[in-house]
Amino acid sequence: MIERLRARQEWQFFATMRSAVPGLAWAWWLLVVLRSTLPALLAIATGVLVGAVQRGDALAGPLVFMGASFVALQVLPPLHTAVGANLGSRFANWLNEELMSTTLAPEGIGHLERGDLTNDLTTARDFDLGITGPPMSMNMDFIASGLTMLLGGIVSAIVLFAFAWWAPPVLLVAWGCTHWLLRESGVWRDRRTNEVQTAQRHTDYAYRMAVEPPAAKEVRLFGLAPWVIERFSSNRRRLHDLQYEATRIREKPLALCLLIVAAANAVVCWVLATRAYDGRLGVSSAVVFAQAIVGSSAIAFGGLSWALDGAAAPVAAVLRLRPQMATAGALTAGAGRSAKELPRSEIRFRDVTFTYPNGLTPVLEHFDLTIPAGSSLAIVGQNGAGKTTLAKLLCRLYDPESGAIEIDGIDLRELDVHEWRRRLTAVFQDFVRYELSLADNVAPLGAPSNDIEAALSAAGADGLASLDTPLARGYRGGTDLSGGQWQRVALARAMAAVHSGAGVVLLDEPTAMLDVRGEAEIFERVLAATRDCTTILVSHRFSTVRLADRIVVVEHGRVIEDGTHDELVALGGRYRTMYELQASRFVEVDELGEEVVHESL
Repeated sequence: MIERLRARQEWQFFATMRSAVPGLAWAWWLLVVLRSTLPALLAIATGVLVGAVQRGDALAGPLVFMGASFVALQVLPPLHTAVGANLGSRFANWLNEELMSTTLAPEGIGHLERGDLTNDLTTARDFDLGITGPPMSMNMDFIASGLTMLLGGIVSAIVLFAFAWWAPPVLLVAWGCTHWLLRESGVWRDRRTNEVQTAQRHTDYAYRMAVEPPAAKEVRLFGLAPWVIERFSSNRRRLHDLQYEATRIREKPLALCLLIVAAANAVVCWVLATRAYDGRLGVSSAVVFAQAIVGSSAIAFGGLSWALDGAAAPVAAVLRLRPQMATAGALTAGAGRSAKELPRSEIRFRDVTFTYPNGLTPVLEHFDLTIPAGSSLAIVGQNGAGKTTLAKLLCRLYDPESGAIEIDGIDLRELDVHEWRRRLTAVFQDFVRYELSLADNVAPLGAPSNDIEAALSAAGADGLASLDTPLARGYRGGTDLSGGQWQRVALARAMAAVHSGAGVVLLDEPTAMLDVRGEAEIFERVLAATRDCTTILVSHRFSTVRLADRIVVVEHGRVIEDGTHDELVALGGRYRTMYELQASRFVEVDELGEEVVHESL
């Protein structure tokens, strides 16, 4: 029984709140208890005052008692609201920090690419935005009000023991039945099923497409505004339908609740009236017990459950994600060997097989490749061939299922992962655009200005802005950059890492937004700046690829061709086919009718 209670998300909510913000949590609970006793105290104070009037006693004491109870009844609620708002804000901050720790703690990234964790991740991430319910700072007031009513009703019922031993159990059972009979209502039952969460996620996505900048151009250009609104409306209706079906109160349980409550209260009130009428119960006692009977009605099924459900769901989601993400994002524990100055001789993929989480087929299968240290290698192939996966594995964001990646003969899993990542830098297709200054975009952890300027120069990013200019228009004095300019900044970030000691440079389509000549020029600069490094380039542009010392063609997760540009063209295989297909777009006919291929290719 205890284990079942502890497994409930409501229990998890209060237990986690107490450990996360202990001082405020205890103050909040103390106010709940005080507020819960005040209605009963006011009823007793009223009875004491009536009795004093009847007997002709002094009224100062009873009036002070009643006045203090009444004033406390008015003062404590706003105080409780203030404490609850502070508690809710700090608890929300704790949850956000806990989620960040949970997502950032694993060394790999497999936990962030698992579809079965998406709904919990969305619930844990967006709970305080007011999308799925009130923010935590407001929700604590709803929870406090619901708890106060429930406990206040119980305290009022307990007062009735002085009237008749059987009265409190009768009223408690009667009003408690409302909770039991209406339990199927989603106000009580957990409404955050997978179906509801999916509808919520689709609704939020359509909403963001309408109100946020990234999709603004295409929504207007392709006339998608009606489609976006319809998608939002249909998913929102679906969400409302699911929530209504979960929360609607059925007619039969409601009728039965009314019957039970009416019968119980009728019995207690009839006995009270009878005893008061025949003189067995004084007026003062009758006043107290009558108010206690009314106060016990606060036990009834009310608004506590929906508020508690909305607040407890993200807590439960965070607690579920912690072990799941730790497992899904974990990397194989190694010996923690030093990675300083590696690689000295080579990087080798030896019989590597890898499949993404929940993937059906391997992306790489028995993959073999050797990259001499200090050389430049270009990797080409069709989309989905596994080129970007190679970069992720080399960054050790995943571990291979079988086979090994060896650095100078040492399994990459044996190296200290943090040391290895300091020896490696990368520019991915989906590089991050930090809403920070230009200097912080190039060197987020800080670096001398001379090194930052040298990195910008190596990436062809001179003169974009001053180093302290925010790269976002939403900030005073800020500016935004074109896609090509952002790519140069991302390359400068990699060049700054080389200045800081990185020896392996991964470039995954790093200049796709630049023109052909611009890309070739930048890559020539990068090669010059990284001539002592091992440089690996993934690109579809043969104007850049041909500059590498060596080129490999990857298809279906394996290397099918390997050589220099001239060797692969002479081979007449897949590389030559792709090269000629791209080259055909750069062929012109001169005035003598002869074909001329642009040197930029």
